[in-house]
Amino acid sequence: MIRDFPQDERPRERFITNGPESLSNHELIAILLRTGTKDESVLQLSNRLLTSFEGLRLLKAASLEEMTSIKGIGQAKAIQVLAAVEVGRRIANLNDNDRYVIRSPEDGANFVMNDMRFLSQEHFVCLYLNTKNQVLHKKTIFIGSLNASIVHPREVFREALKRSAASIIAIHNHPSGDPAPSREDIEVTKRLVECGKMIGIDVLDHLIIGENKFVSLKEKGYL
Repeated sequence: MIRDFPQDERPRERFITNGPESLSNHELIAILLRTGTKDESVLQLSNRLLTSFEGLRLLKAASLEEMTSIKGIGQAKAIQVLAAVEVGRRIANLNDNDRYVIRSPEDGANFVMNDMRFLSQEHFVCLYLNTKNQVLHKKTIFIGSLNASIVHPREVFREALKRSAASIIAIHNHPSGDPAPSREDIEVTKRLVECGKMIGIDVLDHLIIGENKFVSLKEKGYL
């Protein structure tokens, strides 16, 4: 049984220690199956499942009926495996063309306006873009009054590096509804731009969202 294997040979422990890429196909399937049968370990069951379908290529096209026809594979185990296969298929079919593209300050403001214009507190948000100016990710970095000593570039650019972003757009809201930039807004912007230049990630703009209106600090000449 799997509990009889040394700790460093068990799929889950190796996944945690070395990452999923270190596991073989049948070890990954074993994690999905979770348990074996009274006659064989989950690794043996997984290996037999893959052998029955001659590997992943045929397994990805297997039906529920074909899967459950294999001894030791009940409906619950079959559904777990087929669900993972479907998630993989959907990920493979993701299309970059479906991502939101920001070509202007208006595009950036439109992307967040409905979410941010009614907020009762200031939210400092960053959009992380690829080389095509498509939005890779949106993250709230800080909630509260904007202050250059609190909005630290480390938090902003850590996410950019994690997402392999080519550029960012900083955005925050003014609950008063007036998007006119304050001195702190301008200081934060200049600090982010300077840090971005040092690590090669462009700060394309800093947008301030008001009540159905916005200000672009790039258009105001602060970038």
